[in-house]
Amino acid sequence: MSGPAGAAGRHDLAGAAFWTTPGLLVLLGLLNAEGEEARVVGGAVRNALLGLPVADVDIATTALPEVVRARALRAGLKAVPTGIDHGTMTVVVDHHAFEVTTLREDMQTDGRRAVVRFGRSWLHDAERRDFTLNALYALPDGTVLDLVGGLADLAARRVRFIGDAQARIREDYLRILRLFRFHAAYGHGPVDAAALTAAIGLRTGLLSLSRERVRAEMMKLLVAAGAGPTLATMGDAGLLQMLLAGIGDVPAFIRLAALEQRLAVAPDPVRRLAALALRVVDDVERLRDRLRLSNAETRRLMALCGPVPPLPDAQAARAFIYRAGAAAADRALLAAARGRSGMEPVVALCHSWTPPRPPFGAADLMALGLAPGRALGVALGRAEEAWVAADFPAEPDTINTLLRAAAGLPGGA
Repeated sequence: MSGPAGAAGRHDLAGAAFWTTPGLLVLLGLLNAEGEEARVVGGAVRNALLGLPVADVDIATTALPEVVRARALRAGLKAVPTGIDHGTMTVVVDHHAFEVTTLREDMQTDGRRAVVRFGRSWLHDAERRDFTLNALYALPDGTVLDLVGGLADLAARRVRFIGDAQARIREDYLRILRLFRFHAAYGHGPVDAAALTAAIGLRTGLLSLSRERVRAEMMKLLVAAGAGPTLATMGDAGLLQMLLAGIGDVPAFIRLAALEQRLAVAPDPVRRLAALALRVVDDVERLRDRLRLSNAETRRLMALCGPVPPLPDAQAARAFIYRAGAAAADRALLAAARGRSGMEPVVALCHSWTPPRPPFGAADLMALGLAPGRALGVALGRAEEAWVAADFPAEPDTINTLLRAAAGLPGGA
């Protein structure tokens, strides 16, 4: 990164990988014509400067939404008004979608939404954004335009509000969560003091937000690299309790994150939420309602409530993995994060051993004379339990003995 705050860096991003995104230069060429300007903005610029992967490429332009749409259609491209009230058109080029947003100013806000006015000032567009590191623009030649001190903050890994922190938060109270999420992802050291003070002072504004918006930010925060220390700061500030409607176990969360890294297990937001806030079955309903979790996420939390039984040896571990199914590895990780010893080999076994399917079924018991009905189901359950207890044998003679025993016939074990 080069150039002081407020200055343009010289071709900092000329070789950035995101420029090769199919269709990007074509779209910029359409928009940088006939008196209009367009630049890549936000996360793509920030992440490229940090050497991090770029997921989406967003574009800011002086062109009004109707001009963007008209130019796109004239070039045979698809243009969808996905956020027309805020000046956003989604333009699809070579099967890649780009959000193209007209420069704007926030004229009126209520802490949840804004009324905007379109403009042509890059400075005004930068000043209405949340953090300095999100208000960097890249020109097609790679020049980085920094109007609010973002380059210096990015070099220092400092997440700082643009202008007055309280004013930025009052425009949208979700920015409190975004502060901690971005700090967890990009910040080093303590949270910016002015930002933290403003977030604490305005924390009741979080209660006005939709649970869907809160959930989206929290799930991203939970898997960020610096989530543990950031959650500790949020807990000390009284924010975590408000978000979870309960006390968070940050030490267990930090231990889980360390285990995931040591065992090369990918971070997972539901698993990490369980480490932070799940202790008993009743917690599932609280978290579901508080964060508007999906049905799939709720079912996963329910599965993670189950305890890990004593596992004195590898055979017992295999039996646990079979019975716990897809939740086995997560339950072992959570037990380890809560101080249970001996769980790491169980996690490794979860990833190296695939439980077999029972080599028998109801038809095998019926062949021994059992009629369809409840008794058949009970016998099948007994046979499966005996098969698991015998460490999943596959030999036909052994299976036959287990089945006869389950059916109550002579010759059973």
